[in-house]
Amino acid sequence: MSDVDKAALRARALAARAAGGDQDALTGHLIAALAPHRGKVLAGYWPMRGEPDPRPAMRAHDGPLCLPVVPGKAVPLVFRQWVGEPLVPGPFGTSHPADSQPVLRPAVLIVPLAGFDRRGNRIGYGGGYYDRTLQLLRETGHASAIGLAFAVQELPAIPAEPFDQPLDLVVTDQGTIATDQ
Repeated sequence: MSDVDKAALRARALAARAAGGDQDALTGHLIAALAPHRGKVLAGYWPMRGEPDPRPAMRAHDGPLCLPVVPGKAVPLVFRQWVGEPLVPGPFGTSHPADSQPVLRPAVLIVPLAGFDRRGNRIGYGGGYYDRTLQLLRETGHASAIGLAFAVQELPAIPAEPFDQPLDLVVTDQGTIATDQ
């Protein structure tokens, strides 16, 4: 798939995301999807640019929490423990725990996205951070990837490239989608 095609799909999904959805319903579905992962290290994200907010479900999680840190360009993410302390600004408008917080290895990741399809493919923001990170985590152990989106962000099909890492589930405000992966 060409970069132009991906850019068009990304733009379409982000325009749809701007319409939003039912955040309370999404939180309820995410809490239910995380229930089987009690006690495991959960990586969430700090929402920006209209992303669905995973924080209420993260706070309800019974287990350690961490947030991603972008350590540099074109490298996997690092995850630092988050216990509710104020965050520091990061690159690309992100916010993350301070360097003084310990690094954790997540077993479950709530993955932000621009668009998704029912096969578990996703379009992110084009940096490949989550694909690199999931590949590394999956090569060295098990990691579950849960995409979080409003239902309006669903696309009919996203062609997968060899480096793309599939989602195990997608949680939307209309329910949980078990992917075809």
